[in-house]
Amino acid sequence: MGQQGQHLGRAAGGTVTPTSSAALRRANLSLVLRHLRDHVSRSRADIAEATGLHRATVSNLVAELLDRQLVREVGVEHVGAVGRPRRPVALHGAHVGALGLEINVDYISVHGSDLSGRILVERRIGFDTMGSGPDRSLHRLGTVAREAIETMRSAGADPAGIGVAVPALVDVARGVVTFAPNLNWHNLPLAARLSATLGSPNVPVMVDNDANLAAVAEYTSGVAAGTPHLVYLTGEVGVGGGIIVDGRLLRGADGFSGEVGHLPVDPAGARCGCGRRGCWETKVGLAALVRTAMPQQAYTPAGLPVSDPEERAKEISRGLVEGDRHMMYAVAQVGRWLGLGGSIVVNLFNTRVIVVGGYFATLAEWLLPHAQEELERLVVAGAAAQCRFTASNLGFGAASRGAASMVVNQLIDDPTTIMDSIPRPPVH
Repeated sequence: MGQQGQHLGRAAGGTVTPTSSAALRRANLSLVLRHLRDHVSRSRADIAEATGLHRATVSNLVAELLDRQLVREVGVEHVGAVGRPRRPVALHGAHVGALGLEINVDYISVHGSDLSGRILVERRIGFDTMGSGPDRSLHRLGTVAREAIETMRSAGADPAGIGVAVPALVDVARGVVTFAPNLNWHNLPLAARLSATLGSPNVPVMVDNDANLAAVAEYTSGVAAGTPHLVYLTGEVGVGGGIIVDGRLLRGADGFSGEVGHLPVDPAGARCGCGRRGCWETKVGLAALVRTAMPQQAYTPAGLPVSDPEERAKEISRGLVEGDRHMMYAVAQVGRWLGLGGSIVVNLFNTRVIVVGGYFATLAEWLLPHAQEELERLVVAGAAAQCRFTASNLGFGAASRGAASMVVNQLIDDPTTIMDSIPRPPVH
């Protein structure tokens, strides 16, 4: 994924003009795999028509992909009364794994899949990252990663890449966490250190902002999948945003766009983890809600007590169901601030959908009516903007799922990285 943005379009098409036979092979293999990723199955003739490649070229490419077991034939398709039957192929790659990890304030999330999207491991572990410091946190992340890799290998898939999501400003090209305000991490070479911990120098480790990766997951497989103008908001202790414009992940000049949690909305407000006052996340982050709704369980500077954020959200949900007036007031306040910040985002990007994840999604029934009302009141274009809040259905694992998708995207962008390095799997 480049610094200037990643195209996330669902349809592959057009022709390419690489300058060497190796580049031509790489581009054509990618074109075929990308087309198959976006369709359940396709015949060789269908692939040729959609991609603009010659039929003989497609047949040779598919034969190579079949040989490496990156695609598989899925039956016979009869077209018309005469002619040879077509044999559709589908994305396979059961032996090629993609591991996605997320390390956040109070948990580590794991999502491991194979090239076709088959989920091999998915779990979330409570962990006090905020109070543990980078060394202990990376040690724990390495342990979780090793356990996930063993699970994936037992299922027959060897990870060809690892993606890590972090609530931070990230130098994606170098895999360095530049600044994680809620973790108090500065200039941490996460990719290099995790790679050294795992002892797998040939398996690339990529690092990106958690909201960016969750936005990728939402765009490809979430409730608003395929919406070309979409914003994803994390609902964690902090708040971040991933912005999709014209089907592309918006990164900005240095890759640091989407830090919507640090929009200044109240100059006289509470001090934020970034050191400034009145940031949006001081109004709508989980720490802000817990502080108001459950002051006895508030997050402390030392990061204690820390429990799974989903459990905290469910506890508040139970109070709301029981009619706890104090919690209802706290959630209504957060909802209004959510709508206010959302209106700034819509005024800037004219987005169609704001997908909310994390605890926002857990409490959507109570939060979003207040947020939508405030959004509609404050958006300059009014009803013409046609933007709506909607709750993610990917849960707290959206970022780790997006991290795995990032790995898959890179493998499909350059299939030769796996075709030339991973031996042919045995045929049973």
